[in-house]
Amino acid sequence: MASEEIISESKELDQDLEFVIPTFHLNTTGWGPCEMPEQFKDMPYQPFCKGDRLGKISDWTGAAFQDKKYINKYQSQFGSGSQYAYYHEEDESTFHLVDTTRVQKPPYQRGRFRQNQRNMRGRGGSRGGQSQFQVLGKGLKMRDRDRKGQTGTRKWNKQQGMRNQKNQAPIKNRDASVTVCPDWVVIEEMDFPRLAKLSLPNVKDGEDIMRCGSLEYYDKSYDRINVKSEKPLQRIDRIFHTVTTTDDPVIRKLSKSVGTVYATDAILATLMCCTRSSYSWDIVIEKIGDKLFFDKRDNTEFDLLTVNETSVEPPQDDSNSLNSPRNLALEATFINHNFSQQVLKTGEPRYKFEEGNPFISDEEEGEVASVAYRYRKWDLDNGIVLVSRCEHDAVWVNVNGDLQFLTIKALNEWDSKLSGGVEWRQKLDTQRGAVLANELRNNACKLAKWTIQALLAGSDQIKFGYVSRSHVRDSSKHVILGTQQYKPNEFATQINLNMDNAWGILRCIIDICMKQKDGKYLIMKDPNKPMIRLYDIPDNTFESDAEDAEEEEGGNINF
Repeated sequence: MASEEIISESKELDQDLEFVIPTFHLNTTGWGPCEMPEQFKDMPYQPFCKGDRLGKISDWTGAAFQDKKYINKYQSQFGSGSQYAYYHEEDESTFHLVDTTRVQKPPYQRGRFRQNQRNMRGRGGSRGGQSQFQVLGKGLKMRDRDRKGQTGTRKWNKQQGMRNQKNQAPIKNRDASVTVCPDWVVIEEMDFPRLAKLSLPNVKDGEDIMRCGSLEYYDKSYDRINVKSEKPLQRIDRIFHTVTTTDDPVIRKLSKSVGTVYATDAILATLMCCTRSSYSWDIVIEKIGDKLFFDKRDNTEFDLLTVNETSVEPPQDDSNSLNSPRNLALEATFINHNFSQQVLKTGEPRYKFEEGNPFISDEEEGEVASVAYRYRKWDLDNGIVLVSRCEHDAVWVNVNGDLQFLTIKALNEWDSKLSGGVEWRQKLDTQRGAVLANELRNNACKLAKWTIQALLAGSDQIKFGYVSRSHVRDSSKHVILGTQQYKPNEFATQINLNMDNAWGILRCIIDICMKQKDGKYLIMKDPNKPMIRLYDIPDNTFESDAEDAEEEEGGNINF
């Protein structure tokens, strides 16, 4: 009877139960809900991840945040949201923590711990066989000595000033070498880590196409100069031609028959050593058919030598200061030009190349510097033939009677205290390697460019002169403290200069420019980031600068 009742009740339940089909929204444009359900409207939403840790809820002490090691322990990958944050409407000034005791620092974090340790060691080591007054007297002496030491430390820290890492001056943003106009289009951004991995091996030595100019012989007596027998730097009034690529009449002539890419050795060295540069620079590129012309802009500081460009603390930008970057660059260029001419034998017959100096005009007044030019070409494969004008500064005859070509450059000391270097007058004769190592650290880009220019020109020796100010606060008088010479290949190995990487950087830039349409482009080193950018600029850009240069003595530097 009971089973029949159960069956009848189940039949009644089956009749009452009905299957209700739920509402199903079809999203034809994607996946997910089509519209917000009514019960969830106007409700704040905080994104979360299933991988977020929930330990923060139970961490009542906040101990995880006292140690910087775990400062991001419970931080969500979506960032700290404020949707559910609670804010006090009124300041509850009556609220106090129950436990107001100060947390004791461990002994090694207390200021007087080390001093007490020293005092205890001094007292403990003096007790054997001595009276209490002797021990007390030694303790007082050690206390006075510690006080003097602390006073001296404070003075030393005060003298250091901004050299302390905690008190370093904020890094100033450098200005770009040229103002980027709004209509310039960025074609490519090349960062230094990527450029440093490029390589173009097995590039053969350049072949001479034409040799022009004349050279004076090097005076070997300058090799015997040292700190004790210093010699004053003289002012040599000679003309230096700094003609850009497209203004060179020889390159214009060669472009009709030889080569596809044209530049000067200074421009090539700047591109090849771009990964070592810190200051901003720019180079104009003109593409005409299948030919590229690399030029410098007129009336720029491209030919000025940088000073302490790669130093940890480079010179500050202060136009009125004697040691500002621009004034130091002018001083270094002045020293370099005068030194390269002073160390030569004047009055003797010059060594002359087949052709004369192409930049001497009849209207030009004054003596031309001892510089000879080699126009050389390199085959970079895939139809790319590079033509460049390279320079020599002097010649000399070695012990075997062979004629050798020299590249002469000058390193200058301006203020060893501000530059963070060693003092040349104390270290140059005894520790010349330390002086050169300091220069390699502070002027890595400049020395690398000099080395590449010597390699491109095929110089047999590169001669360095060490020139310092006669007085630290006078940038007009200098003395020669010594000289040093290297073979360019050996010096490149010493400064870790990889020519395969240098050729790879240049070939990468050439390939990118070759893919562009005919027109004018500009490569600029970012003033504050380790990268170079290639801009597409209008064809009439910088034309006003060229017109102004024609009115003045464009392309010449006279010191």
